[in-house]
Amino acid sequence: FEAVVSTQSTGALYDTLLEKNLVRIIEPYSRVQLSHVAETIALPYEVVERKLSQIILDKKFSGILDQRSGVLIVFDASEEDQTYTYALETISHMGKVVDALFKKAQKLS
Repeated sequence: FEAVVSTQSTGALYDTLLEKNLVRIIEPYSRVQLSHVAETIALPYEVVERKLSQIILDKKFSGILDQRSGVLIVFDASEEDQTYTYALETISHMGKVVDALFKKAQKLS
């Protein structure tokens, strides 16, 4: 049991360290070749490509992988647009106002 837990902990630690190291390597670039990243971190190209894909899908880093040319295109970190969230809040509040006005109108009649 301890060996299984230790193996899982080691795997999670390895993944976390790999993520942090990859992000540290690619941060200064707007475009970087995956082969350069793989050479820098001394890992196989496929491992680096798979991990960067996972990081992007998990939204831990903003960018896209151009697999045809073997390039990572890095996007600037942007704040999430809150317009949709605010619109939903407004609609919810308007619904409450309409319900309250409807109840008052029923009391008058």
